[in-house]
Amino acid sequence: MSTTMRAAVCVRAGGPEVLEIRELPVPAVREGWSLVQVKGAGLNRSELRTRQGHSPNVTFPRVLGIECVGIVAASTDPELPDGATVAAVMGEMGREFDGGYAEYALLPNSLLMPITTALPWDVLAALPETYLTAQGSLDALGVVPGGRGRLLIRGGTSSVGMAAASIASGHGIETAATTRQPGKIDALAAAGVDYALLDDGGSLAVSMHALWPEGPDQVLDLVGASTAVDSLHLVRRGGTVCVAGSLSGWAIQNFEPVAMIPSGTKLTAFHSDNMKGSAGTAVLQRIVHEVEAGVYRPNVDRVFGLDEIVAAHRYMEHNQATGKIVVVP
Repeated sequence: MSTTMRAAVCVRAGGPEVLEIRELPVPAVREGWSLVQVKGAGLNRSELRTRQGHSPNVTFPRVLGIECVGIVAASTDPELPDGATVAAVMGEMGREFDGGYAEYALLPNSLLMPITTALPWDVLAALPETYLTAQGSLDALGVVPGGRGRLLIRGGTSSVGMAAASIASGHGIETAATTRQPGKIDALAAAGVDYALLDDGGSLAVSMHALWPEGPDQVLDLVGASTAVDSLHLVRRGGTVCVAGSLSGWAIQNFEPVAMIPSGTKLTAFHSDNMKGSAGTAVLQRIVHEVEAGVYRPNVDRVFGLDEIVAAHRYMEHNQATGKIVVVP
């Protein structure tokens, strides 16, 4: 194994151009941490915000990347032998310590999820953060396979939205999903949703209630802060809204729960850090099996090489993707 590696380093806060390909020493293994040869890393909007300087606890230079898949290259855990296929998500990857935008990553053993699979690396790399978030969000909403509820996904062409649509469709759940871009309507239908709706800021309530007069039973809101209150009024009285995305930011301005949450309606949230390490291993393995069986359709929009990381971030920042963007070293 070489003593050096290539990595995409965020040298300071700024635009995509602050990501520079550099030659770095391969990290030295230490107690409680193992070295992973990265075979793929999914891109996430949280990395975009970190790059822009919106993560105050992150210092630069930093190798970004809150998730990756790969092979254990040097282990300090007998349960994670060299050569094992693993995935890792969250746990301050790419924030407190260097993450997946590199040929190798030194990661805490507690984050590593051993996975058995024959999926190609780019497909496997599209699954961990996205599908674990989607599954955890559907669990928080109480959506179950074969259930009779009606699910609305807002931000449906995001990677998590496409994954949630894939899971719901795979289990026969009646699903509607929204996009703000007319050109992406067909992609929602291809993802398996029953009803693809345009969310243009004014007509969603009309089209939603024409479809389901009482409203959906559950709303998975991946747009977040700017639409959460509206989602609380779209869902049927007594239904549940789960905010699991932040495409529009984190904070709901001037939020007044008693005034803004209809009586009996429930507001919850899901954060993928709850699925890191051992908490998510069995769930991710089940997701992998469902993808291999063709029940779930992974939505890989585009695969970039590590050298193309600036173009990949620009593509993500301009909302060009329909589904997951993956980088492979």
